Amino acid sequence: MPDIHYARSGGAAIAYQVVGEGDMDLVYVPDYVSNLVYAWESPHWRGFYERLARSFRLILFDKRGTGLSDSGGQFPTLETRMDDVRAVLDAVGSQRAVVFGSHEGAGMAVLYAATYPERTSALVLFQPLARGPGGGGAEERELRELRENWGIQEWCDELLRQSCPSLAATEAERIWFANWLRVGASPAVAYALNRAFYETDLIDVLPAVRVPTLVVYRAIGEEEALDVARRISSAHTVRVPGDDYFGVFLSPEIVEEIERFVAGEQPPLIPDTVLATVMFTDIVRSTERAAELGDRAWRDLLAQHHALARRELARYRGEERDTAGDGFFATFDGPARAIRCAQAIVDGVRSLGLEVRAGVHAGECELHDDKVAGIAVSAGARVAAAAGPGEVLVSGTVKDLVAGSEIEFEDRGVHELKGVPGEWRLYSVVDA
Repeated sequence: MPDIHYARSGGAAIAYQVVGEGDMDLVYVPDYVSNLVYAWESPHWRGFYERLARSFRLILFDKRGTGLSDSGGQFPTLETRMDDVRAVLDAVGSQRAVVFGSHEGAGMAVLYAATYPERTSALVLFQPLARGPGGGGAEERELRELRENWGIQEWCDELLRQSCPSLAATEAERIWFANWLRVGASPAVAYALNRAFYETDLIDVLPAVRVPTLVVYRAIGEEEALDVARRISSAHTVRVPGDDYFGVFLSPEIVEEIERFVAGEQPPLIPDTVLATVMFTDIVRSTERAAELGDRAWRDLLAQHHALARRELARYRGEERDTAGDGFFATFDGPARAIRCAQAIVDGVRSLGLEVRAGVHAGECELHDDKVAGIAVSAGARVAAAAGPGEVLVSGTVKDLVAGSEIEFEDRGVHELKGVPGEWRLYSVVDA
């Protein structure tokens, strides 16, 4: 078994391994849970990893809170998990990698590839879904049952029969699968992972993927996989044999398809678009306040406001893009950080006797000489304009991407945003 190493990410230790010495890096994003030690004791995973490692420098890791990795006190959201992958790739000195995500892991792979196209050679997705099953009574019952029965042999047997019947035929495979779940995650972490998956919607993110993409699926996942592929520009699709929904290791053809695809695809060295979260802030009644205070006092107060806003931007890894008068335009590589930064600015400026409104949106942005533009930027500005005094307002896209973060929202209904096509459902941040 390859040695275990740890990368530090936001206070958490993320366990990883490097296998093989290929010229191109491939990082595998596991489906739900994994365990780097126990996987190598399985002939299924060992054979799958070894086949990949013959062509790539294979990078494996346990997601935050699963297997050998810390939870870091944070729920396993797409954003924190994306940070974890970046930390692992930095630790192994990988500047660019093929990102391979399986089923539930496909969501994080998509978000990473859209956010960091310059670090993604290609994107490979197995059995992906554009959106999770969503809320509702049936899903709530399933989640409660999962939390109460996780790791119990009878429940694991039934899950295996439904998702991977070819492995359910023998007692040894049933025992292995139950142990895989047990050593992969605790009931609480499994519940949090599944709840986040149920609530995640990637519909608005998929068109922002601009790297070469391969979607691999079996017959049972064909409809969902092709839906994902249609939403990604020029995505290639391959159907592989098999009647199981899970078990990426059960199709040796997958490795061959990845090898062929990567060999024939060359991504742009300098991407011209990127998925970004945009944040706009604006001081409420700024003209009236300036008139009340006079020019000198207003300039002093504005300087204090700017200093506070820039301090919070640095704290939450935001990049200041523009400061137009009394407002800020900034971008982030994660929506939860943008929300928390906006809330911190709104709360912080109250001590200065000011009120700020803020808006947050995530979408595909065009890159022009280190400037960002496009419809997503316009939408973010309009979301901010619709916010009330002291309010952080977000688009539905942002709400969907922070599933599992424990950020609470109130529905503010459907709005028309001036100059932006369509109708937009907006949400007010209640607790960040």
